[in-house]
Formats: sequence, structure tokens, C-alpha cells
Amino acid sequence: MSGTTLAEWLRAQDDTALVALLRARPDLATPPPADTAVLAARVGSRASVARACEDLDTLTLTALEALLVLDADQRPVRLADLDALFDVDVRAATDLLRARVLVWGDDDALRTPPSTRDAVNPFPCGLGRSVPALAGADLSELGEDEHRVLGALAAGPPVGQTKEAAHVVSLANARTPIQKLLARGLLVRRDALTVELPREIGLLVRGDRPLGAVTTAEPPLTTVDRSTTTVDSTGGGEALELSRHVEALLTAWSEEPPAVLRSGGVGVRELRKLVKDLDVDERRAGLLVELVVNANLVADSEGAEPEWVPTAQADTWLAAPPEHRWATLAQAWLDLPRLPGLIGRRDDRDRLLNPLAPELNRPAAPRDRRRVLEALAALPPGTAAPDADELAAVLAWRAPRRGGRLRDELVRWTVEEGTAVGVLALDALTSQGRTLLTEGPGPAAKRLGDALPAPVDHVLVQADLTVVAPGRLEPELAEEIALVADVESAGGATVYRVREESVRRAFDAGRTASDLHELFRSRSRTPVPQSLTYLIDDAARKHGRLRGGAAGSFLRCDDPVLVTEVAAHPAAERLELRKIAPTVLVSPYPLAEVLDGLRAAGFAPAAEGPDGRVLDLRAGGRRIPGRGRRRSPAPTPPSDEQLGELVRLVRAGDQAATTTGGARVSVPGHLGAGPSATLALLQQAAREGRSVLVDFVDGHGTAARRVIKPQVVGGGVLEGVDISYGEVRRFPLHRITSAALVEGDSL
Repeated sequence: MSGTTLAEWLRAQDDTALVALLRARPDLATPPPADTAVLAARVGSRASVARACEDLDTLTLTALEALLVLDADQRPVRLADLDALFDVDVRAATDLLRARVLVWGDDDALRTPPSTRDAVNPFPCGLGRSVPALAGADLSELGEDEHRVLGALAAGPPVGQTKEAAHVVSLANARTPIQKLLARGLLVRRDALTVELPREIGLLVRGDRPLGAVTTAEPPLTTVDRSTTTVDSTGGGEALELSRHVEALLTAWSEEPPAVLRSGGVGVRELRKLVKDLDVDERRAGLLVELVVNANLVADSEGAEPEWVPTAQADTWLAAPPEHRWATLAQAWLDLPRLPGLIGRRDDRDRLLNPLAPELNRPAAPRDRRRVLEALAALPPGTAAPDADELAAVLAWRAPRRGGRLRDELVRWTVEEGTAVGVLALDALTSQGRTLLTEGPGPAAKRLGDALPAPVDHVLVQADLTVVAPGRLEPELAEEIALVADVESAGGATVYRVREESVRRAFDAGRTASDLHELFRSRSRTPVPQSLTYLIDDAARKHGRLRGGAAGSFLRCDDPVLVTEVAAHPAAERLELRKIAPTVLVSPYPLAEVLDGLRAAGFAPAAEGPDGRVLDLRAGGRRIPGRGRRRSPAPTPPSDEQLGELVRLVRAGDQAATTTGGARVSVPGHLGAGPSATLALLQQAAREGRSVLVDFVDGHGTAARRVIKPQVVGGGVLEGVDISYGEVRRFPLHRITSAALVEGDSL
């Protein structure tokens, strides 16, 4: 086997092994390889080897690097020599490497593709390049300072930068440890500023630990058992809080959309205003902004002065039940191809990274986010991993080449964001989060709906004018309470406060004093305090005495004294109000602007329609068409049947290549020579029972080659046995580009 090439070794593997290889390394199958020689070339390419190493754990990756220490990319290596470098059994790791063809050959002749060293590590296991002449060098005469330098380089990496590499001096003239080691030949000068410790010296310094410090087992993960019900209910509370904050964001941006920065994103001033409006910190505000855009609830208006404006889809979201609201946002977070954790940091040019800035784009973020959640999903339901650093260490051991320089921070960000979104709670994966991960947003919404307590149909009014909602309110009741009171604190029980301004807001929306009295009388489980009754009645006496309509707009009032008071106020001059009757004022300005101006001046006007009823003039908020999420759906992994078909195509390519290279009848039937020549050749093969090498183009426009034993040729169709599949197939003659008889029938 030592003389076997990679292509020959692959050709000798059974179909099951090749299907497993294509599943583990999907890049090898795109586009389909013509034969095993093409497959072998892809297996050994640097880019493919690097991708195949991304999912290797620390022990398996170290075993691969150890093979490079033994120069398996240059010559065959025995498994026994690899085992001698470890104090644990590495056969399972070797078998995994062999299954992915990062290693090939039998136990007595293991090889790695030549590109492996460049793709994995030019200094495997922290050891430098080999200088065979230094094997068995004597280090006993070295001084302590020289041993210290060798120890530092032996720990890896084996290269160092020093100005002392510029000139090589004799041992007699050497003054520094670097100079002495260079003079002794124990360090190698690579360029004017770089020295390298040869592999042989590194192994001598390491002694009985030739590979250095190797973590052969996964680090422990501290876990805590929690009640699944507690985890799910806590996550449900976070889901409701997330929904409330997003609703408040959409309301705020409907009225005052923030400008889109020239470089993209949301400015610092707008973010801080959002922090104040929502009463959250900047990290949560930044996450909310990223979520609403990825969920297509907000989009760039793309006008002359672009703004971030809610889309028409936001109205659909606002009308949806809480569980469906949450599922939309949770899926948007799971698929978010960006890193909100970078918000507030500075880039390489010391520029602040804002929400929605293009610098936050990371196409691999959804994959890395799922890795963290899948690690938690592997724990029993209700099991928490409270130490994010331990979780990061576990994931780093499982895939040290994943995540880049932000690898460990990605874990902490995912845990923090997942908790804010309600996918995680109390450091454990919620049942709805687990369902989202495995089944999608629809089933996850149903699971959350089961976890949420039933909506309550009552409130508790307190003497201090606070209204306590002891749970999630019914939608209609929630809307009415939000209209007449302001949220003071949210959580399992939401606390509202009734103020004169909030009561006026309800009156402006068309509610009457009787409506509000009935609301609190019928919905409060506690007696309605007299102070609330007085507040409503007092606001009602002032509200609506002054009436406005369109003239531009007009104001009317049954009290001439109040009309005179308004006309004498400084605001009247700015609003260009003028008296046309003892009880009527008119203005050229729109009614909404007049009413806002008078309210700011301390009056309490109400808008009325032609029938005299109070109108709700509150703005409905701006909306723009949704832009849609610009992301491609994750490709569906091919089935075993599809991969098996691909393996059969590779086998067919091998047979075709063998036929081309062997003896054959030199009677090509090219279509260029006329269809009749091709037809005659195929009919001859059918009569004589001989095989034909056929080149054709399939229905997808892909060129292919098969060895066929024709049975029937006619009616514009070739029907025969496909030697590779052992089954009868039909080929339209117009798709056949060339055909040639095969000498002999051994195939």
C-alpha cells in the first residue's frame, strides 16, 4: 500500500465510505467530479482540507498535526509511531481523519495530502521545520539563559523576531543568548529579523512531552438542574417583554423615524433617544434595532433623505398574538447574519460601530449561534450551564478552528442575546427555544402559547392611582388600559399609573368619562378609589369645552369667556386664531396643529367631526412597503440516495476513463460526421452485443459519459444497459455528442 496513490486508494473504497466522505465534506461534490482522479484532486486541495478541519476537535486536530510532525505529507508513517507521541489512544481520531480522507492508507502507511501542512499549520504542534543533522544534539553545555530562550521557542510558536538575526557571529564573539545559539547552529536564521527553532531541538527540549501541552479530553462543564416549568415561564416573561419593547420601538419610529447614516446604520443620538424612550440599556436597544430590521418590521425608506421607517408588515405583527410576535423575532435573531455584540465597539480605524452598520455583517453568525444553542440543547431539558466561560472552553475544544478571534465572545454574546430574546432563561434552553431550533417558528409559537399563563380579564386599581395587571391582559383590555394609563414597570405583573395627561389621551381618542368609569368599575377586582373618580371627572370637565373643526380649522365653545381667554393668549397669535363669533375662533392652520398648540399652552381642546362627536386625530404612523430579508435559505443537504447516485457517476467516469485509455475501435461516430454515422455505429454495437462509450448531454445541460451495451436503436432513442448501474436506460439520440466502440467486452 505504500506505493498507492490517493486516487487509487479512493477507488478501492466501497460506496458506503465514499457517500460518508461526500456527506462530511460537501464541497467535494460541487460540481460533481467526473471521476476518482478529479475527486482525489479536490480532496487534496488546500481550501478543501482547511474546510474539512473546521469541525475537528482538539485531539483529532492534534493527531493530524502530529502526523505532519512525522512528515506524513512527504512519506508513509506507521500508526504505531503516531501512538508513541500520545499518552492516550488516538485510533478513533485516526479513523475519523481517514473517513474524511485527511489521512489515507493503512496502519502501516498513513499519508496526508501534501497541502495539509499549509492548510492546517506550517508549524504543527508548535514545532519548527526539520534539520535532520541536529537529531541527538548535545544541549548539556548550554547556559541557563540559552536554555530559557530554547524553552520559550519550544513552547511555540518556534519563530521569534530579533535584530540579532541580522549578523551571524562566531561562538567566541557571541554575547547574547540568541547569538550563542545561532553560532552553535541550534537556532536557524530565516531572514534578517527572524530566527527559528528546528524541530529536532524543540523535541529535545520538550523531552517526554514531544507534542507539548495537549488537551486530550473535553473540559468539564458545570451544570445545574432547574425546573423546566420555571425555565419556560421565565423565558415566556422575557418573550412578552421583548414584544412590548419592539411595539414601543415601532410606535416611536412611526412618529419620528431616525435618519439613515451616510455610512449606514443608526446614529448615536437616535440610539440614546431610543434607550430613554424604552427605558433599556444601549446593548438591548441595539439588539432590538437589529431584530426589527432583520424581521422586516423596519426598513430603509431609500428616499432622498433616507430614514428607518416601519413597514406594512409591522401592522400585521402588531395584530398577531404574543406567541406569534415572539416567534417572528426569535427566528429573526436565529437567522441574523450580523453580530449585535459589536455595537458600541470601535473598528480598526477607531470608528464607533453603530446598530445596522455594515461592519457588523458576519455571514457565519447564524451557524455559530446555532452551535452554542445546540450544545445547550444536548443537555437534558431544564439543565443550565451558568458559566459562559466554561461553555466557551467546551466549544473551543470541540472545534478550535471555528469562530476566529471572536470565538469565545461569540458564545457569551449568544447566551446574553438568547436570554434577552427568550430562547434561553436562567442559563438553560427553554422548551420553546428547543422547538425553534429543531422544528421552526410555527411549532415554537405553539409551545410558547402553552407555556404562557392564560390572559387575565381584570386589573387591581390602587389608592395611589396605580393599576396592577397581575399577568398578561386580554388584548382588548390591554389596549384600553394602555390608552388611559402609562406603564411604570413591567414584568410578571405590569404596573400602570393613571395621570391627568393619560386620561386626556383617552378623551382625545374618543372615550368619555362614563366609558372610563365603567372600565375601572367592571374590570377592577379592587374597589375603585375615590381619587381616581375625581381625577376622571375633573379632566372631563375641562376636556372638550373647547371644540375644534376644519376651516383650515375652527374652535367653538359654549363659554364666551373661555373663547376670549384663548384669543388673548400668546399662542393665539402664532396660530393666527381670530374670533368670528362670541363662541367661535378660526385658524388657517390644520386642526391637529391648532389643538397641539393649545394643549401645549395648557388648554384641553378636543377635535369633533361634522356630527359633533369627538374625533381621534392621533397619527397612525408612517409605513413603507417591506423590503424582504435578503438572505438565501439554507441549502438542503443531499440525501444518501443522491450521494449514492453521485458515487455511481464517479465510478462510471472511472470506467469511461479506462475505456478511453485502453484499446478501442478507431471508428468514432461523431455527430459532426453526421447522425447517420452515429446511428450506424450504435446499431452495429447492438447487433454484435458490444459496449459503446457514449458522450451525451443530459436534460440539465450537463455533459456526461457512460459505457452502454445497446439493445435497441431506433425511433430517435438508444436503449441499453448502463454498465455502471446495471440497469436499462434510454438516451435520446439528439443528445449524444460522440460514440465509440469498446475493444473487448470486459467492462
